[in-house]
Amino acid sequence: MTAMAKQVEDFLNASAPFDSLDKEQKQQLIKHTELIYLTADNVDQVLKDKVALFLIQSGQFSVKDSDAPIQHLSEGDYFGYANLIEKRNFPLSITVDSPGLVYCFDARAVEPLLEIPTIRHFFDGLSNNSLQSHAIADSNSMWLYKGLLEVIEKAPVSVEAQTSITVAAQLMTSQKVSSLLVTEHEKLIGIITDRDLRSRVVAASLDTHLPISQIMTANPAQIMGNRTLFDALALMTEKNIHHLPVIDHQTLVPLGMVTASDIIRHQRGNVLFIIGELSKAENLYELTRLSWQLPHYFSAHAKKAGDYDIAGKILSQATDIMTRKLIGFFQQANGKAPMMFAWLVYGSQAREDQTMGSDQDNGLLLAKTPTEVQAEYFSNMAEYVCNGLAKCGIKLCDGNIMASNPKLRLSLDEALEEAKQWVKAPTKDAIMHFNIFLDVRCAAGDVGLFKQLQKQRAPLMQQNMFLAALTRHSNEISVPLSMFQKFVYEKGRKEKDVIDLKTRAVALINNIARIYALADGVTLPNTLARLEALSARSQLSKRDATNLSDIWLFLNRLRWRHQLENKVTDNRVSISSLSSIEKHQLKAAFKAIERTNQAMVMKFSGGVS
Repeated sequence: MTAMAKQVEDFLNASAPFDSLDKEQKQQLIKHTELIYLTADNVDQVLKDKVALFLIQSGQFSVKDSDAPIQHLSEGDYFGYANLIEKRNFPLSITVDSPGLVYCFDARAVEPLLEIPTIRHFFDGLSNNSLQSHAIADSNSMWLYKGLLEVIEKAPVSVEAQTSITVAAQLMTSQKVSSLLVTEHEKLIGIITDRDLRSRVVAASLDTHLPISQIMTANPAQIMGNRTLFDALALMTEKNIHHLPVIDHQTLVPLGMVTASDIIRHQRGNVLFIIGELSKAENLYELTRLSWQLPHYFSAHAKKAGDYDIAGKILSQATDIMTRKLIGFFQQANGKAPMMFAWLVYGSQAREDQTMGSDQDNGLLLAKTPTEVQAEYFSNMAEYVCNGLAKCGIKLCDGNIMASNPKLRLSLDEALEEAKQWVKAPTKDAIMHFNIFLDVRCAAGDVGLFKQLQKQRAPLMQQNMFLAALTRHSNEISVPLSMFQKFVYEKGRKEKDVIDLKTRAVALINNIARIYALADGVTLPNTLARLEALSARSQLSKRDATNLSDIWLFLNRLRWRHQLENKVTDNRVSISSLSSIEKHQLKAAFKAIERTNQAMVMKFSGGVS
């Protein structure tokens, strides 16, 4: 291989989607690849009449290769794909802003590759300005979808068919196992269990010097090692068995055994089991002990994209339960509340998208202005609950957005008056303060009281001046991409290539969903639910809403993976830790967020930012 070919291969191996090609496919592409150095002086001559796909290795270029607006591109970006996908001949116009190297893949070599679904999907995504990612369906039982190779803890304990019953029983005792695999030429032919020894040997007074093949269950049910714990559970239930051999799906050599005890052990680690136990906690000590199992559960079990999709919802549900239990403990010791109240949660808990680093944001809504004695009761309750949540791992809010703050304990009338003031004077500082209160949910107490608040302040929140102020505030946050589509990293950080995905991207989607929801009269606090519930009159197209939902899920997965793999609670994801396709997805995500945000500015503030 020439030095040039090796250079092309190395770059392809790090460039989605071609990094997914096999060796032969890459070699064919390399044979039809040219590396060119583009400058302002040679660009017109070099690219004249050239029908190809282009991939930028270095430099910055302003490109128009379709009916779409001019794109400002840099390292890792493609252009020229629209002509190949749409089979047209749109003239290529390039302005060289900074000279650089560009790979030129001949169209005849690329076109066959576009028949590969993953390759086609990637370039269709670029062409349609959409994220090359699909949401994965929710799963309420992560543990069930563990691969069996993650579950098997011991190497297989096996004997040959001619082994005596006595030797087999001694081996089971020494290895502390309740079953043995019987093999012949390393292939599984049978199984014996401690139950077989009781019923077929001891109860029948059978000679223990006989070979184990006399009492084994021949040709037992078995499962391939590439299946999941759920598959094993389903088969064991169907066959009414407690021991299931696991074999290699290629060599058919036994890998180990899954037992009913394994299923029970993993089920007890299931997050739904932990949440169920939280509901049964009878005191603060039990509640605290159980709550601290949640981080360990996520670290051990959340491995796939679908796990991350529901992790925030699970954490929020658990925090809701903790809150209700703490209120119950307080009332057991201090008597019932002197009036109806609603415990409100804000921000990430309200949206049900908590992460390992989320703090608590909450408040109290009271049916009426309390007397001094009543106020003291609610003050003590709020203090107890907030401190109790902190002991359970939901840290106190640095901004003091908690019910323990007297300003966050309001009567219904006071809360409505506060909303009127928000709308009357939506200054920049005011919006920064009350934005979090627009994502709100009742986690405990009188839901009817909360619904009264929502119903009475909904018309206020739909006023044009208020929506315009919220929009202008949202527009002050920019996605971390430069003019030439390069990532803009956080400044003043020890890590040199990190982006805070929460503040620079997820918050923007939350803002967009919130503003469109307020305008449309949608009262749901969850971002994905808001996007799904928007009506046609909201003017956010179904396609854009779906794309934002996919992007939100994608960003959320990156945040959760970062936190669990690095055992941190921040949202500063290192770009170098992402795969090539994830980098492309992230750029596409940022661009889509920016476009949607600008459209929102035009709709709600007349383009004034």
